Amino acid sequence: MLKITAHTQGSITTLELEGRLAGPWVAELRDCWQRAVAGEEEVGLVLKQVTFIDGAGEKLLAEICRSGAEIAGEGCMTKAIIERVKQVGK
Repeated sequence: MLKITAHTQGSITTLELEGRLAGPWVAELRDCWQRAVAGEEEVGLVLKQVTFIDGAGEKLLAEICRSGAEIAGEGCMTKAIIERVKQVGK
C-alpha cells in the first residue's frame, strides 16, 4: 500500500509518499504526478517512510526526476535510492 499526500503552496505541489512504491501503486503515483503537472504546477516528491521501491517505481522516479521535479527522502536507504535514480534521470 502507498499513501500519497499532496500539499500545494502557491504554484508548487509536493507529493509525500509513505509505504510501498510497487505494483499498482506505481500507476497511482503516475496519475497523481500527471494531474499536478497538467495543472501547470511545479512538482516535488518527498519519500517519507517508504519501505520498498520496485523496478517500475524506480523507473517512474527517474522519469519524474528528468521532468525537473525535486525528489527528497528520509532515511539512508531511501536517500541512496534517490541518488541512484537521479543518476539514471540525467
